[in-house]
Amino acid sequence: MFGRAIPPMPTAESALPGRPERPFTVPTTHEVLGTPLEGPWPEGTEVLHVAMGCFWGAERIFWQLPGVVTTAAGYMGGFTPNPTYEETCTGLTGHTESVLVAYDPRQTRPELLLKAFWENHDPTTPDRQGNDVGTQYRSAIYWTTEEQRAAVDATAAAFGEELRRHNLPPVVTEMRPASEAGTFWYAEDYHQQYLHKNPGGYCNHGPNGLTCQVGILRQDEVPSQESVLGRDA
Repeated sequence: MFGRAIPPMPTAESALPGRPERPFTVPTTHEVLGTPLEGPWPEGTEVLHVAMGCFWGAERIFWQLPGVVTTAAGYMGGFTPNPTYEETCTGLTGHTESVLVAYDPRQTRPELLLKAFWENHDPTTPDRQGNDVGTQYRSAIYWTTEEQRAAVDATAAAFGEELRRHNLPPVVTEMRPASEAGTFWYAEDYHQQYLHKNPGGYCNHGPNGLTCQVGILRQDEVPSQESVLGRDA
């Protein structure tokens, strides 16, 4: 933006060195949900990590969804251990501004969480969301279960088709397992539930005008084409 070049993604060797311990404190409790920010969570709780630009607005989207146990702002997908916000904003840690979404799989499904992901940011712009420019603002999903991986594949395909239908660019979202993306590093105290603490604070998230068609039914519940056409024996 305004002629400012985006620094290339660092390598493990060129990234900022970081530190062995967290240099700040993190709240123990979610400001809105009243649940533990870092656990422990109820047995069976599953975790999905998403990045969709500035984590302030992204986190608010998910803490409002049914079945979500807790959310947290943090840094993920890069190399620097225990990074700070200032370091991440240089683009020299390799991290995204990420949101941890812990949820009860008995009350919601990955498809529904990902539906909110696809519909509330622009997954077609590499390393930017609106005026926020840099690799830390790239769109990303880091899954932790095979069910999530299948939901990522299905929803990405469905939203990609919606983009094609509207003659829009394709999805450029980074999609990989959390085990490959690395540790989720919690962000500083003031970033957690930022828009609850600062209702008039900056937010560039909201409906993008498109619909992700996956999410109403589980993929194994979607009728086959033969069934829809009345051809099943």
